[in-house]
Amino acid sequence: MAEKRSLVRGYAQALFAVAEAEGQLEQVEDELFRFGKAVETESELREALTDPALPVDRKKAVVQELLGGRASGHTVNLVEFLLEQGRAKDLARIVDAMTELAAERRRRAVADRLATALSEATGKDVELRTLVDPSVIGGVVARVGDVVFDGSVKRKLEMAREQLAGTR
Repeated sequence: MAEKRSLVRGYAQALFAVAEAEGQLEQVEDELFRFGKAVETESELREALTDPALPVDRKKAVVQELLGGRASGHTVNLVEFLLEQGRAKDLARIVDAMTELAAERRRRAVADRLATALSEATGKDVELRTLVDPSVIGGVVARVGDVVFDGSVKRKLEMAREQLAGTR
């Protein structure tokens, strides 16, 4: 089982690397996600793509028919690559793993930007420790020593309310 997960993760990393190198990560991620869900929910499509008796060229023709004008060439090529490698049965898991990789990358990018902004604001080196607080509806509340930076939606609404009350 661990070997299967490792194989799926390896393919996901390869797809991720190609899409990122081509500058098409967001689009390819979205299109692969949608195609993966279609394969999961449409039994006839899943059966056609995973049928060992059906030649790879026929499977590629099915993909071309479904994605041809609706998805980027990068996405079509990546799906065809998985078919050539005999990984149609793993397609949904590979796409899910790639989506997780992309989400991790986005979270790291946001965290890096936040750490940089807090370092600039405080003049200190900042190491982030993340805690999810369900009472914060949206946004970020950061504490650096005794200084609190409140960029939460709740605080912004309070400020807007105070401003409106002050204009009366």
